[in-house]
Amino acid sequence: MAQLAAQAEGLCLRYPDPLGPHVQVSHEAAAQMLLRAIQLAQHTPFTWGYIDKPNEGQLFLIFQMPQLPFPLDGLVYQDREQRYSVPIGGGRELEVFEFKFGFIPGVDTTAFRVRRRYRLAKGGHPQLVLIHYSRGQAAPIMPSLNQPARNYPLRPVNEPAVYVLGEKQGQKVFPGAGPGPGRVPPTVDHAGAGDIGMGYGLPGMGMPGNPQALLAHQNNNMEALEKRALRDRSASMGPRQTAARVEDDDSADEAETISTRTLTLTRYRRNHDLMNEVFMYAAFGNKNVISPPPPYSIFKKADLEEKVAKLTGEIEELKAKSGARKQAASAAVPDIADVSMEGVSMISDAMST
Repeated sequence: MAQLAAQAEGLCLRYPDPLGPHVQVSHEAAAQMLLRAIQLAQHTPFTWGYIDKPNEGQLFLIFQMPQLPFPLDGLVYQDREQRYSVPIGGGRELEVFEFKFGFIPGVDTTAFRVRRRYRLAKGGHPQLVLIHYSRGQAAPIMPSLNQPARNYPLRPVNEPAVYVLGEKQGQKVFPGAGPGPGRVPPTVDHAGAGDIGMGYGLPGMGMPGNPQALLAHQNNNMEALEKRALRDRSASMGPRQTAARVEDDDSADEAETISTRTLTLTRYRRNHDLMNEVFMYAAFGNKNVISPPPPYSIFKKADLEEKVAKLTGEIEELKAKSGARKQAASAAVPDIADVSMEGVSMISDAMST
């Protein structure tokens, strides 16, 4: 099928709004963006599209399908992909995959491109992957690898957008569904066009040099985008549906802490069961329960003493018989007197005469 062939060529589910160029992305910033993405993905459908020949600093958010390989991006890499994990606060773990010495065949003269992809292996949704392209150390291009990484032109994509998380997970959204969460941008998007915009709460501008200022800057933009998504969502609903949704929703950031909440509930139930075993009988059981008899209560002391006396008598009788046999054996053996060597010589002389 054409769709399966397109997926093999790098078709993937992408967050529809452009994320803008960023020179660097720290581990803390990547973790914060992935946590925010969990909530955004519940209200925004992801579109099928390609990542092709990305520029330096471009950022992408994709939903990695378990049955599909990581999508091609039109780059060739001369190094093996390195994987390492970074612990993040709150028991979370950020998994980083890094490719160095990448280049666009036929365009670049040196291999200087770096691709890093981030995902929260613990404390988040592992199928949400953040991809960032940057500039690294340059290396000469191997002539044998200077060939296109995929077939061109890319196949057109006509598949509708899909909700990947939340209550609408798996639902498709077709073009022309109206404003708000139902709107669908074009599904075929070549990343090399230089996307710049307010998508995903990251404006298309260079990142501040201070990491703390960068993190605060990104958090503010992400919160603004969340509020905008909630307003669009409320506008697309009727009054009755909006009221029902407000009653059902516990908190705005519940999706960010779902893993922590599940862990807390599990620990609470386990501790409750353990303590229930301890206090159940003390609080509700019979406090006048008769203690069970000791295990040796089936024996009588008089019977045991009688058996001990009988065995003692038998032992004494056996000892007496053994002593008598020893005395009789010693009396039956004749006494053998010691004979000196002089007596032996006198006897031999007498016999010779």
